[in-house]
Amino acid sequence: MSARIPLPSSVNTRALAGIALLIAAVACFAVLDTTTKRVTAEVPLCMAVWARNVFQAIFTSALVLPKQGLSVLKTDKLGMQITRGVLMISVTVLAFSSLSVMPVGEFTAIVMTTPLLVTLLAARLLGEHVSPLRIALVLGGFLGTAIIVRPSGNAVSWASWHMLLPLAMVIANAAFQLLTSKMARTEATMTTQFYTSWVGALLSTIPLIWFWNAIADPYLWAGLLLMGVAGAVGHILMIMAFGRSPAATLMPFMYVQIGFAMLGGWVVFEHIPDHLSLLGMGLIALCGTAGGLLTLVEARLRRG
Repeated sequence: MSARIPLPSSVNTRALAGIALLIAAVACFAVLDTTTKRVTAEVPLCMAVWARNVFQAIFTSALVLPKQGLSVLKTDKLGMQITRGVLMISVTVLAFSSLSVMPVGEFTAIVMTTPLLVTLLAARLLGEHVSPLRIALVLGGFLGTAIIVRPSGNAVSWASWHMLLPLAMVIANAAFQLLTSKMARTEATMTTQFYTSWVGALLSTIPLIWFWNAIADPYLWAGLLLMGVAGAVGHILMIMAFGRSPAATLMPFMYVQIGFAMLGGWVVFEHIPDHLSLLGMGLIALCGTAGGLLTLVEARLRRG
């Protein structure tokens, strides 16, 4: 007699939905990063940050206002909404600045410590359970990332002050993701995205009083628009993901962004991964799959 496979419960379904939403979100972020790398070679940094935030805010407003009107502004956590917007633009500025002074491989390696930091902090700050096995899976994903982006040794001086930029970005990004997870429990997705987008847009507009440069190339404007749309969609999906699954469950799947980024590098920059990079991708996929199975097992154990 063949074993009967139980249908997933509503808890399992929500967890898997959160994982799927997060994977879609990081795919959008990979599009954003690839486009940013291309566009910022020709566009001043402050203008790229401005366009990314303004187009995201306009896209979000066009999506939200016709359906919800001014009710989207209703929130009991205005301070948190503003703080999330400040954190988002801080992450954007630090990320764009880091990519301008260091190779993308080393930058990505440092950025990928964010899920590890979030997972370890989630237990203390959000009261989420983080099992030793899940921590091991996060470490396995980080090892796979390290294999993919292994530093060349002479590409970056690890004592350079430039290293403070990505390290500061990791801290800001961890705070941003933890705050997102906390707010997703009580705040409406579109309200959070609306406030975050417009806080970023307003703050990034101020420097243009001194640093505005005309852009005549339609290709560059199309790239800037794509950055805004990809960022908006990615953040909406991420908020929805955190509303369905705890941060500790989602964090291992953040590493999937490396695979999407490598695909973007191949399509846009004709960069083909070597054998060690493929090994790292396989390790990340293994840890991600194991993390999904662990979510199902933990849900069944809680039901008894």
